[in-house]
Amino acid sequence: MAKNKNKGNPRNYTLASGVSRFSKSAMYHKKAIYKFLKKKAPAKKGERKAVFVEKKVGGAKNGETRMVRVRKLANDYPTATKLVGKKNRSCHKSHTAKLRKSLAPGVVAIVLAGNHKGKHVVVLKQLESGLLLVTGPFKLNGCPLRRINQRYVIATKTTVDISGVKVPDTLNDDYFRRVKATENVKKDGVFSENKKVKYTISEQRKKDQVEVDKQVMAVLGKHPESAMMKQYLASQFKLQKGQYPHKMIF
Repeated sequence: MAKNKNKGNPRNYTLASGVSRFSKSAMYHKKAIYKFLKKKAPAKKGERKAVFVEKKVGGAKNGETRMVRVRKLANDYPTATKLVGKKNRSCHKSHTAKLRKSLAPGVVAIVLAGNHKGKHVVVLKQLESGLLLVTGPFKLNGCPLRRINQRYVIATKTTVDISGVKVPDTLNDDYFRRVKATENVKKDGVFSENKKVKYTISEQRKKDQVEVDKQVMAVLGKHPESAMMKQYLASQFKLQKGQYPHKMIF
């Protein structure tokens, strides 16, 4: 018996881009799909229940019979429409903050928005809110300890071993909360007006910045290519002529 040469090969192969050998209807008949489809039985029409019933009525002038509803209508209707309560939507706080696999602690990322856009920063950790805690370090590119949304950073393949860097527990979301820079000043003893106060960095922030950057700089000093790594972090990311971000490997 001769062997089948077409064994294992699809019979409905592509002749050209988007053009198959057999049409959809032809394959329907070749596969005999109609045999496997469940035939729906015709739906039985239910008997229509009577809405009115004829009842006898006493009195010679009342017509002897009258059509009465089987189900009585409501006697009163509400004047105002009833408000339907909306379902409680889960807010952002109840979600578990997920982090991209490429943004692990120690990864060098590129900031895409804000005052420090274009700078290379080191990812330290993820805060409870889901935001990233990053640092420049400040000595290299002027980027301080700050939190940033992971949507506004590009993760690079460059990493730094920060397993020995101890980030203080005080560096949380409350630490970076914005403080209102206004002060109520009394005028003529009766009225008061808001006076803008210039924001000044607290001594605690300066102390924490020095403490964290000192550890990160020590790690960079131990890197095999220490000088090049520091130069890389100090540089800014820019697109030049003929460079396309979707074709680049960071």
